[in-house]
Amino acid sequence: MNIALIAHDAKKKLMQNFCIAYRGILSRNSLYATGTTGRLIEEVTNLNVHKYLAGHLGGEQQICAQIEHNEIDLVIFLRDPMTPKMHEPTVNNILRLCDMHNIPVATNLATSELLIKSLDRGDLDWREMYK
Repeated sequence: MNIALIAHDAKKKLMQNFCIAYRGILSRNSLYATGTTGRLIEEVTNLNVHKYLAGHLGGEQQICAQIEHNEIDLVIFLRDPMTPKMHEPTVNNILRLCDMHNIPVATNLATSELLIKSLDRGDLDWREMYK
């Protein structure tokens, strides 16, 4: 499975901790991330992460393109709902594309844990039909 990992600045440490906790599951999948988030994940987990540009510099748009081409199976996007973002339209576009292409997306820790555990159980194997 191809997993996109995105985290706003206030959630980057949480993303690192999430990836440490679920390193075993994540290591069996292909990981894609915006630049800074990907680098921070690699630093603490030694996982191989394909890194795009930083989110606000175009990385989120690059992930959007992958979603549009059905190249992402799961998105974990730890958002900071308390801080307005200049690139909010891109954030909304990621969510809209996931809805359009039937891609599971988590925007908080609770849902992220549910999806990653579902992935481990094989509950997301139906995504293979879409490829």
